[in-house]
Amino acid sequence: MVRTSHIFPVLRYRDPRAAIAFLVKGFGFEVFALHEGADGEVVHAELRLGQNLIMLGGFSPELVASGRTASGGTGAVYVSVRFVDGHHDMAVAAGAKITRPLEDMEYGSREYSCRDTEGYEWSFGTYDPLGVDGKVADA
Repeated sequence: MVRTSHIFPVLRYRDPRAAIAFLVKGFGFEVFALHEGADGEVVHAELRLGQNLIMLGGFSPELVASGRTASGGTGAVYVSVRFVDGHHDMAVAAGAKITRPLEDMEYGSREYSCRDTEGYEWSFGTYDPLGVDGKVADA
């Protein structure tokens, strides 16, 4: 039985370099690893936010041919952040499209949702499912 595991969302972007720039400026990620192909295209990148990490890359011709492309699906990424108001302001300043305004939820979290440069849905809030009493731990 697995007692320790880590989940790393993997997102594919039409323009991974532009996506990286937006995620850094708009959401506060830091580039942890960047692997480029011979032609300079981003093959694989890892971005950190606190102790968490996402992976991203572009669409290979094989993925496009198979029909596996971003198409406004119903999936989303939720990220717990300590200072959600400031995070919201940073995302707006970077051009994030707000889809759910910053609000206090009945279960005690303060949250908002937005779309990134290629339409992925992101939600940020103070609720942390793994935190003590659902609160974001100190960074």
